[in-house]
Amino acid sequence: MVDVKTMKLVTKYDLGDSAGEPGGLGFDVKNHILFAMCANPSVCVVVNANDGKVLATLPIGNGTDGGGFNPATMEAWSSQRDGTLTIIKESSPTSFAVEQTVQTKQGCKTSSLDTKNNRIVLVCTERAPQTAAATNAPAPAADNAPGGGRRGGGRGGPGYLDVLWVGR
Repeated sequence: MVDVKTMKLVTKYDLGDSAGEPGGLGFDVKNHILFAMCANPSVCVVVNANDGKVLATLPIGNGTDGGGFNPATMEAWSSQRDGTLTIIKESSPTSFAVEQTVQTKQGCKTSSLDTKNNRIVLVCTERAPQTAAATNAPAPAADNAPGGGRRGGGRGGPGYLDVLWVGR
């Protein structure tokens, strides 16, 4: 936890042995509950923000990269690259359950909350299909293109960017 006035670290909370690599975070301001979305293993660790006590550990999809909390619905979410969106219902400050797993699209792992329309926004990426001409074409010269002639850290090639809105 960080003191935002002094920008100093106040404390760290241990998510326990069942938590993996954190990839997203939701915060229920009213009840002081943190929802830590983790990968490897794929779980959401629910933590009391006042004392660091782990309240629940719930399963989520594979490859989380985002998450958050919607105070209007009292739901946390985790978006995953496996094409799922996990919705976690907070029934009370001590009761949490996976409410729904929504099929989205492979690669939809980055997310945000559209508070005006009460929808979760997902950003999805995918590589464009390879054509026969593209697979036989020589790679651009490294000195003629930024990043050594390849986009995306060496993955190369064009791709698509999709935006999905998920709501009730």
